[in-house]
Amino acid sequence: MSNPVFNRDPMFNGRGVGAAQATVDAATLDQMYAQPSATTRDTGRMTYDDVIVRTAGMLVLVVVTGAATWLFAPGLFWVGMIGGLVLGLVNAFKKEPSPALIMAYAAFQGVFLGGLSYMIEDGMDLPGVAIQAVLATVTTFAACLFLFRSGRVRVTPKFTRWLFIAIAGYALFAITNFVLSFFMTSESGFGPLRDGPLGWIIGLVAVGLASAALIVDFDAIKRGVEGGAPRKFAWTGAFGLVVTLVWLYVEFLRLIAIFRD
Repeated sequence: MSNPVFNRDPMFNGRGVGAAQATVDAATLDQMYAQPSATTRDTGRMTYDDVIVRTAGMLVLVVVTGAATWLFAPGLFWVGMIGGLVLGLVNAFKKEPSPALIMAYAAFQGVFLGGLSYMIEDGMDLPGVAIQAVLATVTTFAACLFLFRSGRVRVTPKFTRWLFIAIAGYALFAITNFVLSFFMTSESGFGPLRDGPLGWIIGLVAVGLASAALIVDFDAIKRGVEGGAPRKFAWTGAFGLVVTLVWLYVEFLRLIAIFRD
């Protein structure tokens, strides 16, 4: 798995998912077969609808807090970035999902994205860049979901290993670029290593990595549903998806800004 939210959790990584099998006598089996079929509500198992509802709730909170930050306090960008990073790490390493902490993460990310979008659109005088990034993110999400559901892209161990290595390399590049930004000027405003044609190439690579990560996230959620993960882990599935969607939006925002600038 490329997403650490899913990689560490046995409910999604295919290791340890499913209930243990027990030996029962014939009378107990007859009694079980006579019972009406259990629904997911009766068994308390996670469904795709559970993940969809929680993901939608998180995204609504991101949009609301983002819009409020854009209109009233874009300077809180740094607060949202730091708070989102801290809560992202906390939620990623928790063994049991916490709905309150996950929704708090969505709120901080909304503050971060609202402030960042305002800074780029207003500070760089690029009207409409945020809407373009949103449309690009939604379109890419739909395309990745179609490719995954249609079977045109299959998540294999080789694919996930390649993606993990690629994302680790990009993370190292991003850290290096961030450190260099304190010592070198940047024409684009996104760090000296993202200026000019190199910035375009890096941006396209980052969008490709985030898109591939989305497909791996879909596969992880599929494993969780088919493996009978408890319903509470739908929060983990929603959290993992939103983490990747935030990353994808930020990469589109920077890429489009570099092209238009």
